[in-house]
Amino acid sequence: MDRDTLYQRAAQRFGAALARLARGYEADRELARDLEQEMHVALWRSLENFRGEAELSTWVWRVAHNIGAKHVQSATRQKRHAPLVPIEDIELASPQAGPEIQTDTALTLERLYGLIHALRPLDRQVMLLYLEDLEAGSIAEITGLSPGSVATRIHRIKAALAAQFETGEAP
Repeated sequence: MDRDTLYQRAAQRFGAALARLARGYEADRELARDLEQEMHVALWRSLENFRGEAELSTWVWRVAHNIGAKHVQSATRQKRHAPLVPIEDIELASPQAGPEIQTDTALTLERLYGLIHALRPLDRQVMLLYLEDLEAGSIAEITGLSPGSVATRIHRIKAALAAQFETGEAP
């Protein structure tokens, strides 16, 4: 199968997920759109070397997350983002939001993205893959972590996020 056909399949199957992933790596909507385009270009270029030794989904995630990680490193060097913190030190994205506002789906997603943006890059990567319904084994293959380490990180991140949403206080 040629690269263009393979890219069309990948883009159709994973396009929406790549958009969510870019938004997970970049808080600024315009920069997130640029990042999404960068992911698509990198994916198209990389498919020239795709031999089918890995699942197409694994290939797509690996390429996209490599681009996302480079983006975060670049932004950190340029000081565009808030400082990254350990999971335990996550601050609320919107502490003054009242209960009626918190029920709004858009605000809830913004809060979630705010919390995810505060995570260290590897924790952010694991959580974004988990939110795309990938299992620990697949996430391990993409990130290079062990499946046990992935499961532990997911558990810790979920607990920290749940504490944020339930109590409104830092875990």
